[in-house]
Amino acid sequence: MTTEIYTTLSIILLLLVFSAFFSGSETALTATSRARMRSLAEQGRKSAARVNILIEDREGLIGAILLGNNLVNIMATALATALFSTLFPDGSGVIYATVVMTIMVLVFAEITPKTAAIARPEAMAMFVSWPMSVVVRIFGPITALVQIFVRFALRIFGFDVSEQAHVLSAADEIRGTLDIHLEEGRVDKDARDIIRGALELDDIRIEEVMIHRKSMEMLDIGIPAAEIISALMASNYTRIPLWKDDPDNIVGILHAKDVLRALWDAKMNIDKINISTLAKEPYFVPETTTLLEQLEAFKLNQQHFGLIVDEYGALMGLVTLEDILEEIVGEIEDEYDEPIQGVRPQTDGTETVVVDGNVTIRDLNRAMDWRLPDEAAVTIAGLVIHEGQSIPEVGQIFSFYGFRFEILKRRRNQITALKITPLEN
Repeated sequence: MTTEIYTTLSIILLLLVFSAFFSGSETALTATSRARMRSLAEQGRKSAARVNILIEDREGLIGAILLGNNLVNIMATALATALFSTLFPDGSGVIYATVVMTIMVLVFAEITPKTAAIARPEAMAMFVSWPMSVVVRIFGPITALVQIFVRFALRIFGFDVSEQAHVLSAADEIRGTLDIHLEEGRVDKDARDIIRGALELDDIRIEEVMIHRKSMEMLDIGIPAAEIISALMASNYTRIPLWKDDPDNIVGILHAKDVLRALWDAKMNIDKINISTLAKEPYFVPETTTLLEQLEAFKLNQQHFGLIVDEYGALMGLVTLEDILEEIVGEIEDEYDEPIQGVRPQTDGTETVVVDGNVTIRDLNRAMDWRLPDEAAVTIAGLVIHEGQSIPEVGQIFSFYGFRFEILKRRRNQITALKITPLEN
């Protein structure tokens, strides 16, 4: 009798070891980085290559692990129930078996191996890759049948698993991973912003980053050449649009380098300069173009400067190659640039800022690391008008998206200054 008890206990302990193996393997293989495993496989690590093969079919892998884990847990519980029923024939053996097995499975077959796997998922995944490959092959036919049955049962209740396979795009997954690593201190904010900026180029329309026509520097091509050259030399920009008869009628783009070259050839005699011949043909782009599309267009057409028009051909603004690159790397400032204007942090120890109405939501988000939505409006003033469904008066206060907006200044129908305070402050 004693020999049978020891044998049963040994089998139960062995089954708990197998249960711990399955639990730890599940956590390690699902938490491991596919990119890291691919990199190690390219370096010749066979165990990493096996891990890649296993996680390619996650549904089959999880099915095999759950099948093996449940099999050994149920078997261990059944043996424990039989053993305790023999030791306690009064009927209390079932209760003792339930309590003991719950503690043993929870502590030694679930929490302990999963905690170890979370601490070092890549190392653990490579360690269990060979035995798990064997398990997947053995249980493969059974898990395939189970998958067919599960998919059929889910379809009965209106769930299509195939549609849920890729709920998040790869870009969304990368964004989420970056945010997690930033919170954990494994990635700094600048690196996060650069990667996110590159991923979001195809989601941003060009009108969201353009310089509005009200802020553009333009010159009338009909004024004397001396005045045009003087204005160009006084400007902080190297390219100036030229219009004729009407500011919407852009007839050319004047480049400072072309003017300087022409002045040199004319021995600095401005009377010999013909501005019309120096101006280059303007390059127009539609407002619906995304930043990624426009970046490709700039490269293809060897352009750095585009004029944005709406569906009716009316001039809306301009965009430069630098504007697009700044969405990736942040503000690029040279000796003629000024820091971002219109965002003035307060000195009261909070995140309160006074913002000009024409500051774009994207610029404010980047400067303050906020997450104000920019789908419905481009500027802060536009966001307040959209949410308030009216043009607010000075002194009005709005609260939405976790922020408090106070209107400070207004000129005609334009909001020119606001105070923004995060509500938690």
